[in-house]
Amino acid sequence: MKTAISIPDDVFAAAERAAAEMGLSRSALYARAIADFVARHDDARVTERLDAVYAGQASETALDETLATLQALSLPDEEW
Repeated sequence: MKTAISIPDDVFAAAERAAAEMGLSRSALYARAIADFVARHDDARVTERLDAVYAGQASETALDETLATLQALSLPDEEW
């Protein structure tokens, strides 16, 4: 897909240098950069959605105190 974008001159110059140093074409550099940006933002959205699902459920997911004590007592004594 071809597209035209406008970017500041200093960003363009930095991208040209980076592409040359990495042995990439300008298109390959921009495609990688955009793919990375989108992936990072997708991860952030997943985290936001999970946070929303689990918000306010601490009391429902908290471990019962008695059970926590019994689990701790079942562990062998070890020196750290």
